[in-house]
Amino acid sequence: MNKKIKNLIVFIIVIVLLGLSGYFYFQLRNVKNNPNIGIKEEVKSLVDRVSRLYLLPSDEEPTIATVSDPEILKDQSFFNLAKKDDKVLIFTKAGKAVLYRPSIDKIIEVAPIKNGPDKQDVIPSKEKKN
Repeated sequence: MNKKIKNLIVFIIVIVLLGLSGYFYFQLRNVKNNPNIGIKEEVKSLVDRVSRLYLLPSDEEPTIATVSDPEILKDQSFFNLAKKDDKVLIFTKAGKAVLYRPSIDKIIEVAPIKNGPDKQDVIPSKEKKN
């Protein structure tokens, strides 16, 4: 009886491992066939989270950037409160940029962006005018 139980447990473990192997094989194949699927899902997830907090433009998909070194960006007032791993959603047509911190699920900053034929997308400094 003991040997039968051990054989049954080994059989179940082998079946589970085969099932997991098949699952991961098909997931890897899907990623190889369409490498952008993960990126699209991440963008959609991020937009869904931010749109719960702020009314985002619905007629365009944003360009997403991740803050990797906030010290480099400190000269731009938009990034004064930025921390590593914050996300920037840039809506070119709407002329808007949103700084979002996923770790606390908060919008840190929103600013207009300049978009012209002679300029690339620029997040302006918010300077006080006298």
